[in-house]
Amino acid sequence: MMSTINDVSRLAGVSKATVSRVLSGSRGVKEASRQAVLQAAEALNYRPNMIAQSLLSQSTGCIGVICAQDNINQTTSYLYALEKQLSQHQKHLLLRFANTSHGVMNSLEELTCGLCDNVLIIGARFPLNINRPDVVLVDCLDSEGDNSIQFDHAFAAETACHYLISQGRRQIALIHPQSSGFADQVLLGYKHALEKNFLPFNRNLVFLDNTSPSVAVQELVNNATTLNFNALLVSDEQQAQRVVPQLQAFNRAVPQNVMVFSLAGSLQLPGIPTIPAIEYSMDAMASRIVNWLTEKTDNPGGSPAARRFNYSEALNAALALTRRRWLRVFCWLVFVVSLTL
Repeated sequence: MMSTINDVSRLAGVSKATVSRVLSGSRGVKEASRQAVLQAAEALNYRPNMIAQSLLSQSTGCIGVICAQDNINQTTSYLYALEKQLSQHQKHLLLRFANTSHGVMNSLEELTCGLCDNVLIIGARFPLNINRPDVVLVDCLDSEGDNSIQFDHAFAAETACHYLISQGRRQIALIHPQSSGFADQVLLGYKHALEKNFLPFNRNLVFLDNTSPSVAVQELVNNATTLNFNALLVSDEQQAQRVVPQLQAFNRAVPQNVMVFSLAGSLQLPGIPTIPAIEYSMDAMASRIVNWLTEKTDNPGGSPAARRFNYSEALNAALALTRRRWLRVFCWLVFVVSLTL
């Protein structure tokens, strides 16, 4: 039989009101009474009613997460890291998926009708006109407002190019469709790396429109000005899976002739060599997000300065090299967080 607050009250020898104050974290309770309540609750394996707690604390303890990106591998990484961090703070995750602006707004309306304290929108590659204090945009396109968190995609591209150049790859092609998001930032980092290494910019090596990766590879191979390319930057591991077999079909061995580099993670699949890749520190970003949300929820009356985060922080910004069948690069990416209430 499930224990109730009355059982805890009788065993601890205190009133129900005292039990409620202790379990809700309220002040003004004697330490002896607090310890008696906690010991009684543990002995009875008592779990407070979540709805009752929400009514008392004016907080649901739930964080809504709207996943708006198509990359299932990145989505899984985000969710695993967030759930891990939220559980450590005794918070719960309510999940929704949406792949259009209309779908995101519908999910947001549902989650903010008393179900969640705050909502995270992750990875939207379409415009979102949202400026609410209870909504945080994570790695979303065109989200430069106060409550937004962005990875530094320009730094990622520049880091990848520097690595490729250090490996003797000086003819670097770039395939990054606008639909993948942040193409302008990626191109900026690409150009910075070329400039710093005194290499000319060849626009024929760059594909930022929505040309399919297979068509882009064919154009690279058939164009006399790009025929000798020996490295290829792609937006993510899904594009890498498409271009590697096609390069091999054109007798371009990977990585001997062309080194393919993914700007967003890498998979190990049979028949496809493990490629160098940028790996994002999901755990670090999830920790920052949850700490901020916890502070916001637990200290709603705190001063703005105590709740403002505006920094650019390096997380082990070094290339850690490992060897398996082929060389793989792990880079804990610098990310820029700008959170202001």
